[in-house]
This record gives sequence, structure tokens and C-alpha cells, in this order.
Amino acid sequence: MTSSNLSAFETEVHNFIDEHLTPDLNKAASLGFGISRADGERWHKAVYNQGWIAPDWPVEHGGTGWSLRQKQIFSNATALAGAPMIMPFGLDMVGPVIYTFGTDEQKTTHLPKILDGSVWWCQGYSEPGSGSDLASLKTAAVRDGDDYVVNGQKIWTTNAHKADWIFALVRTDTKAKPQSGISFLLIDMKTPGVEVKPIVSIDGMHHLNQVFFSDVRVPVSNRVGDENMGWTYAKFLLANERAGIANVAHSERLVSALMEISQAEQDGFGGALADDKAFMAEVSNIEVQLQALKALEARVVTAVEQTGHPGDEASMLKIVGSQVQQTLEALRVEAVANYSLPFDTDLIRGESNLPAPGPEYAVSAVSDMNFGRASSIYGGSNEIQRNVIAKAVLGL
Repeated sequence: MTSSNLSAFETEVHNFIDEHLTPDLNKAASLGFGISRADGERWHKAVYNQGWIAPDWPVEHGGTGWSLRQKQIFSNATALAGAPMIMPFGLDMVGPVIYTFGTDEQKTTHLPKILDGSVWWCQGYSEPGSGSDLASLKTAAVRDGDDYVVNGQKIWTTNAHKADWIFALVRTDTKAKPQSGISFLLIDMKTPGVEVKPIVSIDGMHHLNQVFFSDVRVPVSNRVGDENMGWTYAKFLLANERAGIANVAHSERLVSALMEISQAEQDGFGGALADDKAFMAEVSNIEVQLQALKALEARVVTAVEQTGHPGDEASMLKIVGSQVQQTLEALRVEAVANYSLPFDTDLIRGESNLPAPGPEYAVSAVSDMNFGRASSIYGGSNEIQRNVIAKAVLGL
């Protein structure tokens, strides 16, 4: 695509954002995973109707056919504008698994509803005692005719209380090696025996849940791929998830917001925080790391375009991306200082009748920082990712 065509495309993207990103949606976006389903669907539907919902999908399954540069223009523009996140569990996680390994029936049933956002998904991987050591999972699926009977528990399940379906790893062979006895099931959350219980996390919000399965009958036709091959599909999915966790465009927005805050806040000596050389040195250092992260992201995206898979470099992207996010959120708390002390979840959700005690940008500073602590854990802890890099990339 020529530079003039890219410029026209960028203008089209900004015009779309100006038209569809209303002030209330922009405010709702600050809740991240805590956004209401209604608000999340509004933005998803607008992007879907524009034909832009699946930049990373193959064209034959509804993808845009965009170049790497077009993808970057769109992701950067929406992130910098503060648009709501497109929930990743369908589009970025289970969708690619289904169109890569699923049956024609599974593709016909699920892909259109993932694309239009009418069905929401959640991820059933972690269990009590089986997080980073995911292969030790114990949720069992026992074959009974044309069904599996599923019993067990999942934990830290984001958006399970909003989801219509869950993709879950289950143990179908207790005698095989841990990685060899796992299957990948698609389970309707309305099935009798599925129970969801909330977990309020350290950010004071309800994103997470426990999901219990008690004699849940799941058709064998809802199994993706071969029985006992679920670990292969899980690794494929996790590589896509890890690449997304880096969230480079979001970090660029955090840098931009931090620069604005540094101009507005005082340094304690009568000047602006932007005049504090020590603080600005920290900001400059993280900007350098962010530029390196963008280069690594481009490598990963190129790998996806060439092979359909992000490769082991996704582990590098996940580690550095999560560290950059955590540093930026901590710097925001440092910048707003005492304004970050009130911790009012009603105020964060926009449900309080009381005014904010300080500037709007300080309201969720501590909550966002606390939530960001988990980014080095979910999707496979950074310690585990270092092991992946040592073995697969460095050959150690």
C-alpha cells in the first residue's frame, strides 16, 4: 500500500473514531474488563459493521486482509483515543483455535457469532493448584455415549459472569502423561451444572470468577480436534494471548497521559512535575523500552502473517510488555501522589454521587496499578516465559 493510500486509511480510521467513540463509551472504556456488556457490544458492533473487527484473521474467515502498517494504524488510533477494548477471548483466543483446528460445523456455528459480538466467551484454563503448571489440571471429562460428563473447577476466569460460552481444558485420560491426557472443549455456560461465583480482585473490581462443573454434559461434537490433543491447541492459543497481553498501543496511551499529568501536577518545589529531572528520566527510560517493544511487536506480527502463528517470541513480548505496563501505572500513582489515596470503587465505576477529591485522571490510578500487577502472571507467568525462551529460543 502506498504512503498516500495509508494516509487516506489513517484519515478514515480517525473519522470512524470521531463518529462512533461517544463520550460515554470513552468513559466506560476506562473500566477495561469491567466494562458493561452493553457498552462493550456497542463498540464491537460499530467496528464489526465497518468491516474492521478481525484484522488478524484470514480473509476467508472474515479477516480484513490489512497490511502490518494498517493494523498498527488502527490499533494505535483506537488505543490513543481511549476506545473500549474488544474482548479478546473470542476474537484473539478461541476464534483462531476454531478456524485452525475445528470442524466445519464448529466454524459455521461459532465464528460468525464471535465476529459480530453476539456471543461472549471466557477461558477455562487455570484451576486451584494448576496455574503456571497448567498441565496438572484435574477437571475431568468422562465419555458417556455421545457426551462427556465434566466435573471440576476453574478459577481466575475473567468475564465468566458475562460469558455465553467457555472454552475449557479438561482431562480425558488420567493414565497418560499430564500433557497427553488433555482435551479442548467448548461448553455452553447455560448448561445445567455450570455455576459461577465472583472473585473481587485487588483492584476492588469484579472481573474474575470461579467456575464449577457438576456432572455437566457436553456433546462430543463440542470437542475441538482430537481427544487428548488439547495441550497442542492450548499452546497455540496461549501464544496468541501472550502477544496480546503486551498491549503496546495501550502503553503508548499511558505514556501520552503521563506526559499530560506531569504538566498538570506540581513537583513540590513550585514548578511542574515535568521539570523534575529524576521523574522525567524515569519516563524517558520507559519510552525507550516502549520503542524496543514496538520493534519486537512488529517481528511477532510479521511471524503471524508468514506462518499463522506468533512463535516463541510472543513470550518475549509478554514479559517486556507486562513490565512496561506495570512501570507506567506505578509512575502514574507517583505522579498524582496524594490524590491516589482515596480508593472508591463506586467512583471508579461512575456510580458515586460524590465528586472526585482530585483530578479525574487520579481516580483509578491505584486500582489500575493493582490490576496491572497481574499482567506478569496471567497468560503464563513471566518466570515460566523465561523458561520457554531459554528452551525454545536460546536452545538451553
